[in-house]
Amino acid sequence: MPGNTFGQLFTITTCGESHGGAVGVIVDGCPPGLEISAEEIQEELDRRKPGQSSITTPRKEQDLIHILSGVFEGHTTGAPILLVAYNADMRPQDYDNLKDIYRPSHADFTYLEKYGRRDYRGSGRASARETLARVAAGAIAKKYLKEKLNIEILSYVEQVGNIRATIDHTQVKQADIESNIIRCPDPKIAKEMIALVETVRDEKDSIGGIIRALIRNVPIGLGEPAFDKLPADLAKAMLSINACKGFDIGSGFEGVTMRGSQHNDPFIRQNDKPTLATNYAGGTLGGISSGADIYFRAAFKPVSTIGKEQSTLNIKNEDSQVAATGRHDPCVLPRAVPIVDAMSALVIMDHYLRNKAQNG
Repeated sequence: MPGNTFGQLFTITTCGESHGGAVGVIVDGCPPGLEISAEEIQEELDRRKPGQSSITTPRKEQDLIHILSGVFEGHTTGAPILLVAYNADMRPQDYDNLKDIYRPSHADFTYLEKYGRRDYRGSGRASARETLARVAAGAIAKKYLKEKLNIEILSYVEQVGNIRATIDHTQVKQADIESNIIRCPDPKIAKEMIALVETVRDEKDSIGGIIRALIRNVPIGLGEPAFDKLPADLAKAMLSINACKGFDIGSGFEGVTMRGSQHNDPFIRQNDKPTLATNYAGGTLGGISSGADIYFRAAFKPVSTIGKEQSTLNIKNEDSQVAATGRHDPCVLPRAVPIVDAMSALVIMDHYLRNKAQNG
């Protein structure tokens, strides 16, 4: 199954299934000498793991990470880094009644048509459990970028259903994001979001929303002028995350309501250097980072697996009914925040190394 590798110079290759033995990732291209520990990677994984609050899946996985290669005496060696987390709370029997059914909005139908077989145990590779590997790899990239370049990456839940936070994203801090279980830095709006998710959960349904991401202190020059534009690679990274259905950067779709005279970001002189007075472009010009903060949004659909009974077909093309009985998130957003962080870090890290290789 191709398509399991991401990046060009800083690459990750993930493996493992939702209810298989383990989930793992090989990280290749990490510069030597970065101080990193399993505990540091674990901090990011703990933000993604299931069972962390009343509004996430109750599946009990500690997601304990093991560094099996590429790190010696606490530092990266330049060799490929192998990270593995063994699955513990596996219940493949929860899916026995689903092996011959096409679940609405799942990958069952397309995987079976493409490969002639599918792993019906929690969707196999199509499960969001695969993102554990991305977060583990992203933790390494995130630390390198912060330690070596002072690049800060953070994401937060901006909207759940019709409830939206309207705070100034330029002022958001990591502590504000982690101050509540929904990961919204606006405490008043966070309470409303949590109440909505709890209602949806009790109704055996699900709900989606939007995650806002920020990347601060990005150096000028990351990105390529044509097919590998920085925003294009960020879009691909976000849309490769399970349940992500939309991406916009800078003013995004809201920019269509503005005139060019309003939307253009004028240059001004600051400390004898050109800088941007506004940042509707979202930190890139011509697909290349401008030195301004990068900000974008990723829209996530409601989780497909719900407890409500739904009409569908089975593999014999017969009418069927399906209702989930396993353990699932009523809203993916709180656990998707560290995934967005990780994919942002992987894109920026890869483009930083590519720019360094080209320009020295």
